[in-house]
Amino acid sequence: MMKLKIIILFFILPVSLFAQRKQSSAINYIEKYKMPAISEMHKTGIPASITLAQALHESANGTSQIAVKANNHFGVKCSRVWGGKKYYRNGNRRNSCFRKYDSVEDAYADRSSFLTNNKQYAFLFKFKNTQHKKWAYGLQRSGYARSRSYASHLLTSIKR
Repeated sequence: MMKLKIIILFFILPVSLFAQRKQSSAINYIEKYKMPAISEMHKTGIPASITLAQALHESANGTSQIAVKANNHFGVKCSRVWGGKKYYRNGNRRNSCFRKYDSVEDAYADRSSFLTNNKQYAFLFKFKNTQHKKWAYGLQRSGYARSRSYASHLLTSIKR
């Protein structure tokens, strides 16, 4: 019985510590970037909670390769009309070109511009900045991300 308790302890304790570290990382990220998210909300109407949830999810709390090397916290890829700096995650392969920014704040502003100037997201701006659930499901429905559970990921981050 004692061996079983020790084995369980060795499996559960690391998982618990990892979850706490991840939560702490998310809180630190929010503290660091809440002001750009709030500023963009006042300018555009995009809920700060949605902005932060997307950034947390897309950038792994600011630790992803694209976030660290390109200040791209939203995973925004290059497009034909993108004239700014570029970062290639997997060499120069197709679909590996991501927008590169001078600062994280520039990434926040560009992401707002991307949503406000793109027809497929126009319906989202009918929602209030307090209606984060409608925004989350609207982003998923509009094809912002390929994941069928994208809205759930965002709402789980907001709830946490």
